[in-house]
Amino acid sequence: MRFDRFHEAYLATLDTVGSQPQFRNAPRGHQSRERLNYQFALANPVERICYLASRRTNIVFNFAEALWYLSARDDLDFIGYYNRKMREYSMNGQTLAGTAYGPKIFRFGSGQVNQWQRIAHLLGRDDPDSKRAFIQIFDANEELGSANIDVSCTLGLQFFVREQKLYAIAYMRANDAFRGMVSDVFSFTFIQELLARELGLELGDYYHVVGSVHIYQPDDEAVERVLAEAASGTKGQRDEFPVMPSGNPWPYLETVLEYESLLREDCVTLSGPDIEALDLPVYWQQVLLLFSFYQSVAYSRPADASVLHALCPLYQRLLHHKWPRQTKTPLFEHQ
Repeated sequence: MRFDRFHEAYLATLDTVGSQPQFRNAPRGHQSRERLNYQFALANPVERICYLASRRTNIVFNFAEALWYLSARDDLDFIGYYNRKMREYSMNGQTLAGTAYGPKIFRFGSGQVNQWQRIAHLLGRDDPDSKRAFIQIFDANEELGSANIDVSCTLGLQFFVREQKLYAIAYMRANDAFRGMVSDVFSFTFIQELLARELGLELGDYYHVVGSVHIYQPDDEAVERVLAEAASGTKGQRDEFPVMPSGNPWPYLETVLEYESLLREDCVTLSGPDIEALDLPVYWQQVLLLFSFYQSVAYSRPADASVLHALCPLYQRLLHHKWPRQTKTPLFEHQ
């Protein structure tokens, strides 16, 4: 199946797995509906979110997780701040092994292989037509027993340069259709876009290939709410998701990560004008504005109205869906 944007692919996946499961089973005691060998393609990978209000897309966590991967970190201090449930997957209470893809991308195994640098060189200089640009995520040394809940869901990412476009394929051993897929597609298409900018290429299709796609029983009611909203004719406002600016993104990404750390640790507060004054393209300023807003959520403070006003309408709406109380201002009376 090929879709223009993830919004449609997501709804189709929920409907297919929910209404036409191939199997019903209970891995590690968790009841689920499942289909094997599931896949779809996205013609426009930048369109990487579900727009329906009932899904309550957490755009802050989506960006945070993608940047956590790209920072090559595995600590809970970073990702646990944006999602406390991530701590439940840690075996030592401090780090994540299987779930932390960043160290595997940038320093894999005992040889500390920088897989990103290797494929960027291969596709950018050595052999653009190569079929070898593969980043391994799943590690054969991972403990597979039921006692370990922190196992990589992703096997690897493959990239192709074809006709001056960067195509990407994500191979998943398993994917939670309601929860995990949202985060994974966001992160992997973000990585695809970032690599495309680094290589000076346009974006080609993104392909999502899953061994087992499933819906866990506790999410059944939430899935029904999302599908009911879609069936009611509410397709989600047709926004265009922001496009990463051309040019090498790494200097901007590093600046965002520096400020992200200061905001997360509550060392600074940044207003809308503060962020707009930074020497960053608007795209990256918007990411910092999201992190600045979340600082008020994390530390139970009123949101800075200047931050909310500086955000683009799409991000404003997504924040309002996710945190209606924190965004209860005249700005959102029309939402």
